[in-house]
Amino acid sequence: MDLSTSTETAHLPQIAEARNPGTELDLDIVAIQRANTSAIERRAATLPGRRSVKKAYQAAWLLRAISCIDLTTLAGDDTEERVRRLCAKARQPVRADMLDALGMGPITTGAVCVYHDMVPAAVEALQDTGIPVAAVSTGFPAGLSPFPLRLAEIEESVKAGATEIDIVISRRHVLSGNWQALYDEMRAFRAACGAAHVKAILATGELGSLRNVARASQVCMMAGADFIKTSTGKESVNATLPVTLVMLRAIRDYHLRTGYRVGYKPAGGISKAKDALVYLALIKDELGDRWLRPDLFRFGASSLLGDIERQLEHHITGAYSAAHRHAMG
Repeated sequence: MDLSTSTETAHLPQIAEARNPGTELDLDIVAIQRANTSAIERRAATLPGRRSVKKAYQAAWLLRAISCIDLTTLAGDDTEERVRRLCAKARQPVRADMLDALGMGPITTGAVCVYHDMVPAAVEALQDTGIPVAAVSTGFPAGLSPFPLRLAEIEESVKAGATEIDIVISRRHVLSGNWQALYDEMRAFRAACGAAHVKAILATGELGSLRNVARASQVCMMAGADFIKTSTGKESVNATLPVTLVMLRAIRDYHLRTGYRVGYKPAGGISKAKDALVYLALIKDELGDRWLRPDLFRFGASSLLGDIERQLEHHITGAYSAAHRHAMG
């Protein structure tokens, strides 16, 4: 498949897309979900060597990757000043001289993702930029706080100005096969978000099997998830290519069945530019070009941006720069 593009189309405007309203829970669809683990793992193992883009094409794809990054800080020692620096990086993720050399105009990241307490600082720092502020919620990362508190946390983040909410599902519902409970939980989270878009974090590394990943993906989309996301980034196993393949095919199946497009966000463990290219190629193969925009695809990463910047500078100068030349803030 031709992966060619140009630097002029590396950062595209948003397209108005009908939001996924969800459907009734269909347990027959959930029950028929299958995942041939050995075949999926074989396919995933071949992916890094099957797609290769070089020179200007690679630079364009890496710029596209930047526009799809949720620039994230979720540390216990976060401060408002750190968040403001991160937001400045989101507004200008690549140095102006590099963009000039690439023939590119301004570019931003897809969003900034923070804890609830940091939402006001992020909203203020990103005022009038159009860059969304995402808040992690519902007892992130374990999702084990009392249910009323999880709903209240969503509502408070929306009041504070977050326009995207990354929620974590209760893994026990998946592990026990209680799909009605998962559906009801997700519907309640969706309702609490109001106009804010909701990303359902499946914590795939803790779901036990790829079949469970496929089933949980379908249930969350039926319940109205705008995105399905692999992980919190805090688990021992985060985004992987086999999990990605399963989730993308679930998204494709849901779109074919309902006509609604649901976004995808791999998070955790994606820190190299070459890995980002593999994920973009897989998205193109499985879902098509429409999903290669920030309203339908995000990387949950921050360290990835620094490596992409180094690769872009290498494309421009022929030499790799030191990491401190591409500081996060």
